Amino acid sequence: MLLALVFALAGDGFDDRVKAAKALEDGTAGKAWQAALWDRIGNPATDALKGCIASNEPADRRAFTLVAVVDATGHTSRVAVRPTTPVASCFAGQFAAWVLPLPPGSPAPYPVEIDVSIER
Repeated sequence: MLLALVFALAGDGFDDRVKAAKALEDGTAGKAWQAALWDRIGNPATDALKGCIASNEPADRRAFTLVAVVDATGHTSRVAVRPTTPVASCFAGQFAAWVLPLPPGSPAPYPVEIDVSIER
């Protein structure tokens, strides 16, 4: 049932992709993968965000959402952000270059979303 929901939500629209990723985050496999993801990218994500802010001063510090898909080798594609600010775009470019933990086998590719808030 959950996979049917994910496939129904996994349209090409940004909001649909976010909903599909969030639906998977609530499952057992999704929670385990999220833990592995943050173990791998927590510090690099913080460093990337700081660098993106510094290189875009005065930086637009609005919160943003990143969405992507992860293939069976941990590589990402279809990386997008909203709103599309210089900081968000910079972060997305760095995120796209990282190799993530291998995602659960289904669905493939595996959707991921990250909500980013920037404290002042």
